[in-house]
Amino acid sequence: MLSIESRSGQTGRPFSDPEWQIAMRYLGIDYGEKRWGLSYGDDIGVAVPLPAAVEGTVKGRMAHLEKVIAERRVAEIVVGYPLNMDGTEGFKAREVDRFIEKVVNRFRLRVHRADERLSTHQVERDLAKLGLPTKRNRKVRRSGDIDSRAAAVILQDFLDEATRAIRDELA
Repeated sequence: MLSIESRSGQTGRPFSDPEWQIAMRYLGIDYGEKRWGLSYGDDIGVAVPLPAAVEGTVKGRMAHLEKVIAERRVAEIVVGYPLNMDGTEGFKAREVDRFIEKVVNRFRLRVHRADERLSTHQVERDLAKLGLPTKRNRKVRRSGDIDSRAAAVILQDFLDEATRAIRDELA
């Protein structure tokens, strides 16, 4: 369930809170050890893939993030959270927690965790149906294209849930 609250931490009818702001410039991230898939969503409510952060170092990938955040005027970040199939957190979730901590400390933006189970699998299945190369293709894997498409799936799910929550709140 998505938690909607104002920047002051108050919950309730969003437009009755004068501090309420719905950040409509989101950066979606599909975190990986070597590549970070990226996507962007704004007030239209559609997530689109962006070029992945594929630099050879964490420092280089962080600089890539900084550039995207500044260029897109990102207000909030949505990071894919790798839960196990039974919903528990495993070692990868702890790795993502450390990544999120670094992102929060560096950029001082609100970060949301979003279930990413099967997002990459969904992208690979969709590409295969279209006859396009998948992660098995080394060039495609290195480009980060599939990672960014997975980031778009993660962000789109988040945006759809946020829209439903707002609609329900106003009903």
